[in-house]
Amino acid sequence: MAFSPDGGTLASGCADHSVTLWNVQTGRSIRTFSELTGEPESLAFSPDGRTLAGAIIHGTVKLWDVQTGQVKHTLTINSYRVPSVVFSPNGKILATGSEVSTNSEQGDSGEVSFWNPQNAAFEQTLLGHTGLVWSVAFSPDGKTLASGSHDKTIRIWDAQTGQLRQTLRHTRPVHSVAFSPDGKTIISGSEDKTFALWDTQTGDLRRVFEGHKDTVISVAFSPDGGLIASGSLDKTIRLWNAATGELLYTLTGHRTYVSSIAFSPDGATLASGSSDSTVKLWTVVLR
Repeated sequence: MAFSPDGGTLASGCADHSVTLWNVQTGRSIRTFSELTGEPESLAFSPDGRTLAGAIIHGTVKLWDVQTGQVKHTLTINSYRVPSVVFSPNGKILATGSEVSTNSEQGDSGEVSFWNPQNAAFEQTLLGHTGLVWSVAFSPDGKTLASGSHDKTIRIWDAQTGQLRQTLRHTRPVHSVAFSPDGKTIISGSEDKTFALWDTQTGDLRRVFEGHKDTVISVAFSPDGGLIASGSLDKTIRLWNAATGELLYTLTGHRTYVSSIAFSPDGATLASGSSDSTVKLWTVVLR
């Protein structure tokens, strides 16, 4: 699930192998991309809002023209799962996280790949994860990329050279990573029922947020960095004070697990997507 850069459109994926664009103000469907080869697992708008990238479960990534609905490019990835896709802030790189079968006794591995979204050309692969890469995120300046994996690690990469800078560890698989708006911290949601706040430069653990009763699948900073939202298998969304770690709100209403959350660009709305086939829009009010 993803908001367009202007906040006027929300893209959501569904288990029926479709992606829908919604008018945020009216709640009405604008366009639906259907007949995909599998369930969409991750969506991302380009910084200029003209292109939507969709990672499909059976190893493909579609790039659609938002205005016309036409497929601009299809990336074929040697992987059964592609759970994550993200554009760099300047729109020149499309990063994907995936799982690759190694046919070895060690099992499958995970990789992060860089692509040119203009011509769908493969650029490079960042190797090191030993499990499915669930989530990828660029820092606001585009110089750093974070990846969260089933191997229980968050890896911090130099996005320009592809060199590994840091390896951070949870006790269970990591499902989501996100940078703060100033790029100084990273949050990571895990199957250990927590999400953690890390210093980007030093790799030091600053805080662990506890309260969810099951896997934290999705995490997001508000645009001003003051709030953190977390979505979980426990069917709830929680809003936290990023500076103090205080739990501010627990949002309920989804019948099954919360698979995705996203703040609107102005921070006034929080969207949540669930396996109950609904998307909910919440008004963010600070107390």
